Amino acid sequence: MSLTLRTISREQHLAYIQSLPSASHCQVPAWADVKTEWRSESLGWFDRNGQLVGAGLVLYRQLPKIKRYLAYLPEGPVINWYAPNLEDWLQPMLAHLKQQGAFSVKMGPPVVIRRWDAAAIKAGIQDPDVKRLRDVEATHIEPRAFEVSDRLRKMGWQQGEDGGAGFGDVQPRYVFQVPLADRSLDDVLKGFNQLWRRNIKKADKAGVEVVQGGYDDLAEWQRLYEVTAERDRFRPRPLSYFQRMWTVLNNEDPNRMRLYFARHEGENVAAATMLIVGGHVWYSYGASANHKREVRPSNAMQWRMLRDAYAMGATVYDLRGISDSLDETDHLFGLIQFKVGTGGEAVEYVGEWDFPLNKLLHKALDMYMSRR
Repeated sequence: MSLTLRTISREQHLAYIQSLPSASHCQVPAWADVKTEWRSESLGWFDRNGQLVGAGLVLYRQLPKIKRYLAYLPEGPVINWYAPNLEDWLQPMLAHLKQQGAFSVKMGPPVVIRRWDAAAIKAGIQDPDVKRLRDVEATHIEPRAFEVSDRLRKMGWQQGEDGGAGFGDVQPRYVFQVPLADRSLDDVLKGFNQLWRRNIKKADKAGVEVVQGGYDDLAEWQRLYEVTAERDRFRPRPLSYFQRMWTVLNNEDPNRMRLYFARHEGENVAAATMLIVGGHVWYSYGASANHKREVRPSNAMQWRMLRDAYAMGATVYDLRGISDSLDETDHLFGLIQFKVGTGGEAVEYVGEWDFPLNKLLHKALDMYMSRR
């Protein structure tokens, strides 16, 4: 199969994404408009009949003081990763990016390597000898994913212990997902643990209502989000980021981004953003007030979002990143504990990979990033 690669229009890129069952929200053309500090390009792979068979959103970040770039394809490119001729897909991409002035390429193949169901994770949490998810035997292993990793290594792609160098957002290697395909909503609810089911009932009894918001409600979202940032000690994104996100994503597809609020006695006490690409739905950002936690607004909101995802025909509800730590003393442990209650599964991707086109500049970037 001989493939050619060239820059494509956003329209071609979007049409290709829309022809697929799903793709990462980081690979839709409008994601480039969310990430304004990067330059962007849509790449297309064509077969010998001129048919578009793959696409990738590349974000370029300029190095300080010189006209050389880090080229980043978050959770992409969207190609046939299991093709026997993976080199024929990636070599032309590297050649093209080098021509564009890239000194290093970073990509995140959307290839799942292992899955652990809720029962396996719970057993791991209860075992004092287990500290990490990878110490737990996986419920499902994808052998072809190991082949992808082997072939990338043979081609000269590298993986750092922490995923290597890179500006900006580095996407999570471990995520938590609730599969929805071929399940009834009853099945999904039965999969929740007792605590979750109890909390959903509790919220209902207390009169918590979950409503959808719009662009004008983003300031209220920001208020709750900043309360959360202060409590959990992270740096919040500015309101303008979410306004831009809302505008550009929903201009591309009117149902790409949604906003939810959980209300109690007329007061918003929790909020979340949702992203939708085909059959894949993500809970993207979450926020909650410091009070009224006893009425369980977050559980009520997640259940409503999950039901809405199901009604849209989604095949997966994705709760995004988790750490792989199963150590109860780890500050990130609460995250997996909350998510595992949904009865879903932890999912490990093959992670992000780097290809240094200029070894010297790549090394300099690595050192710069490690000092930050």
